[in-house]
Order: sequence, then structure tokens, then C-alpha cells
Amino acid sequence: MNNSEKERILKLIKIEKELGKRRGKKRLQTYNSGEKVHEKQLAFHKCLKRNRWVFGGNRSGKTECGAVETVWMLRGIHPYRKNKPNVSGWAVSVSYEVQRDVAQQKILSYLSKDWIAEIVMQSGKKDSPETGVIDQIVVKNVFGGLSRLGFKSADQGREKFQGASLDFVWFDEEPPEDVYRECQMRVLDKKGDIFGTMTPLKGQTWVYDEIYLNKGQSPEVWYEQMEWADNPYLDEKEVEMLSNSLSDDVKDSRRYGRFKTYNGLVYPEFDVNVHVIEPFSVPEEWQADISIDPGLNNPLSCHFYAVDGDGTVYVVAEHFEAGKEVDYHVRKINELAEKIGWKRDARGRLHALIDSAANQKTLASSKSVTELFVEKGIVVNPKVNKDLFSGIAKIKNMLAARPPKILIFSSCVNLIRELKSYAWAEGDRPKKFDDHALDELRYFVMSGALPQAVKPQKTEIQKDIESLIKLQKRNRQ
Repeated sequence: MNNSEKERILKLIKIEKELGKRRGKKRLQTYNSGEKVHEKQLAFHKCLKRNRWVFGGNRSGKTECGAVETVWMLRGIHPYRKNKPNVSGWAVSVSYEVQRDVAQQKILSYLSKDWIAEIVMQSGKKDSPETGVIDQIVVKNVFGGLSRLGFKSADQGREKFQGASLDFVWFDEEPPEDVYRECQMRVLDKKGDIFGTMTPLKGQTWVYDEIYLNKGQSPEVWYEQMEWADNPYLDEKEVEMLSNSLSDDVKDSRRYGRFKTYNGLVYPEFDVNVHVIEPFSVPEEWQADISIDPGLNNPLSCHFYAVDGDGTVYVVAEHFEAGKEVDYHVRKINELAEKIGWKRDARGRLHALIDSAANQKTLASSKSVTELFVEKGIVVNPKVNKDLFSGIAKIKNMLAARPPKILIFSSCVNLIRELKSYAWAEGDRPKKFDDHALDELRYFVMSGALPQAVKPQKTEIQKDIESLIKLQKRNRQ
């Protein structure tokens, strides 16, 4: 090899290094900044909750969220969060092989080489880290510090996740529950973040209960579902080709990012992004009725229902609690009614529907639950239509309508949870479990409490409210 050839090779190596630097910088700068914007990716990044998850189909753009979020935090350039000069975090994959092919590859594609202070390899060479398995990357922070990202494999077991104090953990796909719990401890003292991006292929695992249903009702838990249609970079032909390649059995999870239930959901039409809206002050003209499913040891479920001029039902407030006497529930329902300005009759009483089972006397009283409610100032009507299958069919149709005919305030967390999890049993009936809110929803839509759509004269304030609601609907569809 002569000198000119050596010079040419060295020049090519120099050019390649410079291109590598520019590639990472350019990719990060152009992420979601062109004509095509992935709105759900932006929603993930903008969310300030400390436990955020994306349940997404393959090719929906979910992994990109985790990789960019990680790089932003390491570099101290997050556009929506407070940045720190020294950040420590983990990227956790299901195995080292998956780490190399997915999470590691994505992170490297957004990291310019001149941002990397050091790479520690588990296997492979530092000068070509993408072909090996990385143990740790040290990244130059824009505030002058150094940030560290450790790569972990979930199949190492819980013990390998002990000891560290971290600012964040990114789960690329679903980890075992014990690993998740251990990582919660790792971010505790720094009030750090956990975020996960996964395709729910395993069905109703701990993630389903902990995150999707949020059974613990943690105010820091947030999630979104991401499907192919949400990714503006997939063209229609590609979507059709991908869809045709999947069996019906796996399409829900791999295309739509949905959790599969063994016997199927009763209300697959329900979509948090479509049917859940932020609360607003409901005009008195819309206020329709209160519906109650009584319970003492079981939860008592009570919701306030409104209907607008187009016949759309709004579930606007919720009381849901177990193990209390009638006196307690009456007080709480009255307090809630006062808070939201709910209408009363000329004698100052509330009116409500209630399950006919309330006509039975309790062990603690010679009076029925119906009598106790009336005695305490809430006039309850036990003559409700309890036709299970007709009620389910009507609710399914109202959920499936576009625009939807049922909208639920985000504060009604127990009704939302039940709608997401209500499943068929092995026979032809739903599982009789966690369905108290759904029962009284049926009472409302089936018992003549749903008025005919009318078009009353509206005030300017009511017109403004309806415009706001329509805007919310459009944004969620």
C-alpha cells in the first residue's frame, strides 16, 4: 500500500467518523419536528408523571419513545422536564441479545459519537459497539457533567438490580414483576422516573393490574396505547401488508397494543383516548340522574349522569367505597352533589336510581336500604331495568358510535377501570367480579332515565362548553 492509498483510507475513516457524529445529532434534532408528527410520542414525552408506559403494537413507534427519552435525560436536553448535570439510569431489556438488537441500537442511533465519553463493553469491541453487548455508556452532559447509562438484562434475576440509586429506568418490553419492584426501589430516593415501552403479548400479567388498570390508584401512573395508525411514517400499503401477515389471535396486541383476555372483553369498544375526557362544569339543564349499586361489604358504586342536547351521556362524578353504612354513603353523596352543583327537588333532596336488591332489609336494621336512603334525604327509585344482555348491547352501541354517545370524566377512575377489565366467563355471561359501577351504568341507560335528545335554548356559556367538548373529542379521535 503506497502513501497515497494510506492517505485516502485515513481520509475515508475521518469522513466516516464525522458522518457518525452528524448522524446522531441530526436524527435527534429532526425527531418529531418535520411535517409528519407522531402525536402519541409527543404525549409520552410531555407527560410529567413518574411512571409512564406505552403499550404499542410492533412498528408503532413505541421503542423510539424510550430511546429518545433516555438520550434527552442523559444529555440534559429534555424539552419538557427539569434537566440535571449528572444523570444515572438503566435500560432494561428481556435479554442481552434483545438489548443488542433493539434498545442498544436505538440509543446509539441518537447518540452522536462526540457525545460519548466512554463505553464499557460486556462483549465485543469499543470501536464497533453496535455489534457487541454494551455494559455502560458514559455520556457528556451539556451542563458539563457526565451521565451514565447501564444496560441490564431482566433474565439476570432480581439480585442483579440491587444497590444503585438512579434517576430513571427504561424497560424495553415487559420485565418480571420482581425486577420491576426492585427498580422502583432504585429510583425512590431521587424521586426518579420509570418508563416502559412494550407490546402486551403475554396477556393479563402484573402490568395489566399495576399499570393498565392502576388498581393501586397511584397518581403517578400514566399510560397510552399506540397502534399502527398512530405512526405517520407507516404508509397504508405497509399497514395492510403487516395486518394481513397477522392472525386474528395476535392482531390485537401486535397491531393495536391491547391486552388480550382469555375469554374476551365485554367492552372492547371502550378506548380511554376516545371515551375519557377532562371534567368541566355541567349545565343544570344536562343533569339527568344519579345511579346507585348498593353495597356494604362490597363497594357501593354511585355515579352522576348528564345528557347533552345531542343525547350524549356524560358520567360526571363518582362515589365508590366499601365497608361503610348507609349514613356514611348518604353524607358522601350529598357532599359530592354540593361540590358539583347537582340539582335537587323543592325540598332539597337528591333523586337516584338504585338496584332493586336495596328493597331487602339489612341485618343491622329493620328497614331496607331503600328506606334508609329515603329516610336520610335521598329519594331512591328501585324500579330499574336489570336486563343484563340488553343493557350490555346498548352500552356497546353507545361506545361504538362516532362521535361516541358515552363520555366519562377522568375523575371516575373505578368505572374506567371496570370498563377496561370486564370480561366474559366460560359460559355466555360476564364474570361476576368487579362490576358494581357497570351495573349502575346499565340501570341508568336501561331504566327510562335517559331522556330523548332535545335541543333546548342554549346560553353563550353552554355553547362555549359544547365547543370545548367537541374539541376534546376531536383531539382524542
